[in-house]
Amino acid sequence: LYIIIIKGKCPEDGWDESTIELFLHELAIMDSNNFLGNCGVGEREGRVASGLVARRHYRLIHGIGRSGDISAVQPKAAGSSLLNKLTNSVVLDIIKLAGVRTVTNCFVVPMATGMSLTLCFLTLRHKRPKAKYIIWPRIDQKSCFKSMITAGFEPVVIENVLEGDELRTDIEAVEAKVKALGAENILCVHSTTSCFAPRVPDRLEELAVICANYDIPHIVNNAYGVQSSKCMHLIQQGARVGRIDAFVQSLDKNFMVPVGGAIIAGFNASFIQEISKMYPGRASASPSLDVLITLLSLGASGYKQLLKERKEMFSYLSSELKKLADSHNERLLDTPHNPISLAMSLQNLDENNDAAVTQLGSMLFTRQVSGARVVPCGSVQTVNNYTFKGFMSHSNDYPCAYLNAASAIGIKKQDVDVFLKRLDKCLKTSRKESKKEKSVNEISNSNIGTEQLEDQKIQ
Repeated sequence: LYIIIIKGKCPEDGWDESTIELFLHELAIMDSNNFLGNCGVGEREGRVASGLVARRHYRLIHGIGRSGDISAVQPKAAGSSLLNKLTNSVVLDIIKLAGVRTVTNCFVVPMATGMSLTLCFLTLRHKRPKAKYIIWPRIDQKSCFKSMITAGFEPVVIENVLEGDELRTDIEAVEAKVKALGAENILCVHSTTSCFAPRVPDRLEELAVICANYDIPHIVNNAYGVQSSKCMHLIQQGARVGRIDAFVQSLDKNFMVPVGGAIIAGFNASFIQEISKMYPGRASASPSLDVLITLLSLGASGYKQLLKERKEMFSYLSSELKKLADSHNERLLDTPHNPISLAMSLQNLDENNDAAVTQLGSMLFTRQVSGARVVPCGSVQTVNNYTFKGFMSHSNDYPCAYLNAASAIGIKKQDVDVFLKRLDKCLKTSRKESKKEKSVNEISNSNIGTEQLEDQKIQ
């Protein structure tokens, strides 16, 4: 217990389940709702009607924080408050272990990544009352776009530039837009690390330098970047050479817990505190409880092992997907700057039949392949009155249709092997169907031509 209670660090070796449960029960008996002889006469006394619900939460019912501050200690819930403090300390230790060594503060917030980004933007509003724009290098993912709209700001979308197969940050366009709008009118730059290939992590160092030079805040969407040493290195370097005010990451994607929590972290402890105080009211302790149990179970060594295995599986998926692509006269797109996601072209399918690309996605889904994204060319989507051309491809006109696959934390060799086997079958089936349809169209066109000739003879 010394390492977690006194040092606030994740234990090197994981605890067994009985030890974790004993620890949680010890915390729970510090909460007033679990006192023997407790007499509650208020409106919020931690009463729970269902024993199943009480057991699921280890009788830690009061949640975290007080009505005006999510990080404040609640006198009637000393155990839950201690749980919250310990979780934030342990998570901070893991963020440092994952590569952002100079991070100074973080807290677990019971909202997913999009709403957590919104909380950051709303906190900045008080610091920059004139600002109404957020500069956002384009990434076709709805929640990070809507996070800016929900906070009441106007996203200024910066289109990416194509370098080889990769879509990269247009640094010149960002700086030009800063000059055009005026730094005082810009709330922040909202950049992204983890993303779907062929888009790659933003050029954080260059963006951080621009933010420092023009005195503009910088918020980083690091949704599933904790699991990538490259993404974490970019954040560390960005903070070293320029300005990064906060970076936000999801609990479920990085720590394999249920959806519903995120971590807001940064290099200025007082600013991160400001964000936590912006959260109105108390909050559920469930995300904090989930991630603390998980990290105590894994230990620092267990989490490091998962990171190592993920990286190994990325190399394996990359090499095997390249072989499969070659066998179907496609190619693995060259995206060396993306450490998690891969993309394989679907050019032959796209040329034969526009619908074949979308159909491939349906075929994979019905064969229980989840997470693979099939991206056709030229789809258009409107999100909050902003129209994105080529939606899902992070570009108005990416050169080809493609399929995404990712090596995320927890992936196993079996997942990769089964995926490749099913993808191979689906591609073969799609090609056969495309050839059939092509033949039918040719026969149909031939018949139309014959009919026209006969009509001419009659005339």
